Amino acid sequence: MPVTAPRKPVDEQAPEKIAAMVEEYLLGHPAAVALEEGRVIFDMRSAKYKLATEHGRCTVQLWSEDANLVRRVVAVEERRGALRLSVLRFGQTKPQTLELAADRDRRTPSTREATRVRYLRVLERVLARAFPEWKVEALRAAMDLEKSFGPAYARGVLVRGQTAWAVIAVNPEETQGTIDGILTIGILWLDHCRSMGDGRRVWQGLKVIVPEGTSDLTASRMAWLNERAAQWELWELDGQTEELARRDAGDVGNLATRLVHAPDGEAVRERFAEAAAKVMAVVPEAWRGQVETVVSTGAEMSFLLHGLAFARVRAGYKGNSFNLEEEIVFGAGANETLLRAETEDALRELVRRLFERRHAEGDRRDPLYRMQPERWLESVLRQDLEPLDAHLDPGHVYTQVPAFVAGDRGMLDLMGVLRDGRLAVIELKAEEDLHLALQGLDYWVRVRWHHLRREGELGEFQRSGYFGGVVLAGEAPKLYLVAPALRVHPATEIVLRYLSPRVEWELVALDERWRKKVKVVWRRRNGDARGAVYSS
Repeated sequence: MPVTAPRKPVDEQAPEKIAAMVEEYLLGHPAAVALEEGRVIFDMRSAKYKLATEHGRCTVQLWSEDANLVRRVVAVEERRGALRLSVLRFGQTKPQTLELAADRDRRTPSTREATRVRYLRVLERVLARAFPEWKVEALRAAMDLEKSFGPAYARGVLVRGQTAWAVIAVNPEETQGTIDGILTIGILWLDHCRSMGDGRRVWQGLKVIVPEGTSDLTASRMAWLNERAAQWELWELDGQTEELARRDAGDVGNLATRLVHAPDGEAVRERFAEAAAKVMAVVPEAWRGQVETVVSTGAEMSFLLHGLAFARVRAGYKGNSFNLEEEIVFGAGANETLLRAETEDALRELVRRLFERRHAEGDRRDPLYRMQPERWLESVLRQDLEPLDAHLDPGHVYTQVPAFVAGDRGMLDLMGVLRDGRLAVIELKAEEDLHLALQGLDYWVRVRWHHLRREGELGEFQRSGYFGGVVLAGEAPKLYLVAPALRVHPATEIVLRYLSPRVEWELVALDERWRKKVKVVWRRRNGDARGAVYSS
């Protein structure tokens, strides 16, 4: 019988070093995921974490709406872009591995490439069988950065005589985020095919093929594309039978959003006045004017510096008691530490670091300067919407209402109202993103849906406490897409030209020095001369 060698004990590292490495990694990778036994258990875009270095040990807590995890961390090691944590469950002595990875896709480059090559062969068979009167041409998945085409998407053409369809497809091994991005790439592919033609070929439209059961978001988006610009078809591919099933783009089902009742901001601030005074007492008097307080719910208020929440006060039930208790937590980003007498110095140090490093003249390489740029931009605009549109009402601006059930998409959404009562959806992006147009459309669709759910004279928003004293117009919202001028992806205007004329949009480009002062340098509207595309 073979003898198993005893497991070598893990050399423990200093708790402070462990905590610093974990926090630095999460600051640098805002879309990170936590994995246990190879399975994603937390998406750090929506989950929260807390690090404690008391009693000579480092403890990490991760939690979300669905799960909670507490582990003692004895060592960390960075390997191949991921951070591996040797952790102990309470009461156990054998270490396990908890891994922090930059994103959900854990496949090696060679594995990804092999999967995509196999999928091209499958797709060729499927297309030939499903559309026997059409010839499959130019099927590929090569990267073309100049045209924004990545290797995750298979692109091709179906031809019959002088008539053609552009085809875009994605395999089931890609992440859901990649699958959801297919329509943006598909529109760009169709536009590219048309622009490269010699005029003799008539491009009817675009066929989009996604894995079975993954088409809901794409269907919601496709319902708002311009039917005069092209024909749009959505198909689901069953990976087992290799059969295609047509999806009706008009059948979008239930929208994955939730609408919570608007909190009474004045009442919440009055309730938390004593706790707020404790937080502000730690902030030097010269800096207090820069602190913004935001009431997120009826039981929570946040303290922000340029959009970054560094402390929160909240009320909740403790133990088996029905009595509400207040607690103050602090920490940048998703990190949280409970404020006690022994942690007050840590809050004071956090405040010092934040205010010295996170300001308009700060070092652009500093993680605290770079952290959550959309929230910085949102905080600036929330205080002054006039540069975007002088007709926007500055007294009624709301963040993430309604909220996506699936969590943060890496974008920040504002909802406001024009002075004539028309709702306004404002999508912000501080960095370049070719999906800006359709992600803005996502939020517009949901705001419109809730707005039209009326009972008597009031719509759902006003029944939920929003826009008090405002007579809301019955027309669809106006969509504003806002980004610094040099961060507007070239693909954005192409995609916008294919939106339905029922979506009134305005693309607003800001001066790059928006942290100092918001100034619009140019804007585009769907009423502009080049704001529409029609099929040949």
